Amino acid sequence: MFIQTEATPNPATMKFLPGKVVLEQGTADFRSAEDADASPLAAALFTIPGVTGVFFGYDFVTVSKSDAEWQHLKPAILGAIMEHYMSGAPVMKSASAGAQGGSEEGEFFEPGDESIVATIKELLETRVRPAVAQDGGDITFKGFRAGKVFLNMKGACAGCPSSTATLKHGVQNLLRHFIPEVQEVEAV
Repeated sequence: MFIQTEATPNPATMKFLPGKVVLEQGTADFRSAEDADASPLAAALFTIPGVTGVFFGYDFVTVSKSDAEWQHLKPAILGAIMEHYMSGAPVMKSASAGAQGGSEEGEFFEPGDESIVATIKELLETRVRPAVAQDGGDITFKGFRAGKVFLNMKGACAGCPSSTATLKHGVQNLLRHFIPEVQEVEAV
């Protein structure tokens, strides 16, 4: 098994491509070892000193680190991913555990804004999320109120130094171009 690695715009995060499907649908974001109970792979990665976050996409695993050096962490992470896939164990304990794709749970917007929200979600799904996944992250809709769009940043996007530029210059400009009602975009 050959696992490729890619740097991300976030220096504290690296993308690992095992050459296999990681999650069939949605994404899963683990911010602590306690969160990782739903995934044997995430739990194994959190046993490595210095690992602070694990994110699963369709065909990649993104790992965030503390101040440890990648040259020390990478071999252990590669070993944990390889060992997991060689064991045949599932990535998630149950098919629905942790999968968060188009989840509408906790979303908020005013009645009457359904068509605006549908357009925002469509643009995020078709134009933003595929590009952000290339960098090992994800952006999902959280809410819309008074011209402001609220988005969740996950994986490599969470805590990335360039995430503000991505939001303000990329996503905000895109949404404002297609939806005049959008005035601002903010991460939550």
